[in-house]
Amino acid sequence: MTTSDSTTTAADGRRVRRRRSPARRTAPLLLSGGLCLSVLTATGVARADQAGRTGTGIVDSTRHGGRTLALTFDDGPNPTDTPQLLKVLRKQHIKAVFCLWGDHVKEHPELVRAIVAGGHTLCNHTMRHEDLASWTPERIRADLERTNAEIRRAVPGVRIPYFRAPYGSWGKSPDVAHGLGMQPLGWRLAVGDWEPPGTDELVRRITQGITPGAVVLLHDGGGDRGQTVAAVDRIVPDLRSQGWRFERPARRA
Repeated sequence: MTTSDSTTTAADGRRVRRRRSPARRTAPLLLSGGLCLSVLTATGVARADQAGRTGTGIVDSTRHGGRTLALTFDDGPNPTDTPQLLKVLRKQHIKAVFCLWGDHVKEHPELVRAIVAGGHTLCNHTMRHEDLASWTPERIRADLERTNAEIRRAVPGVRIPYFRAPYGSWGKSPDVAHGLGMQPLGWRLAVGDWEPPGTDELVRRITQGITPGAVVLLHDGGGDRGQTVAAVDRIVPDLRSQGWRFERPARRA
């Protein structure tokens, strides 16, 4: 789940994608994709509930449930923040899922190799982060296969066990992903880091929003994700002290 973008030029000459908040387009996209996202709660946390979960085969929970959670990061790799996030995850001894945007993989294959070298799990997030709601199965399959090919060009033979639809707009993609051997990956908690609200606020949203067995949606790409990196670094010791464990998402809905 992320946003559409436009491209501008930063002061240092870098090309930077500017994102629109998903709050401006969430409702029609998510409803059309068979996913219902509630309004933002008073805590600022977006909670997602995949309608007809068992029918679509979308997972949003960890493998073992209980006081566990799974961290997932969308829209990378990002040359500024992904390396910093990898350092934090290594320091905290956490394995996460990275949902990769194909065009970003083409630009930064070395970061995909770094993600894999860190023991993390890969997820296909399509080539260009487009809304799949109205796409035919054939068009979806071609995009997912191309994305997998780009990922495996960076890391030959790597496993890609998960797929996540951009915007949570699934359309016919769950069946296509299953056919390609990928588990459709949803979430229970979207922290809303696409419009950085400050590290303290992100920490609060995670602390107040997590539920046992939750898959948590964060971002390492699509904009400045320094606040996300800092929030992850702060929250992990606190959650561990409360008895939470970090693991990967389930592989079956």
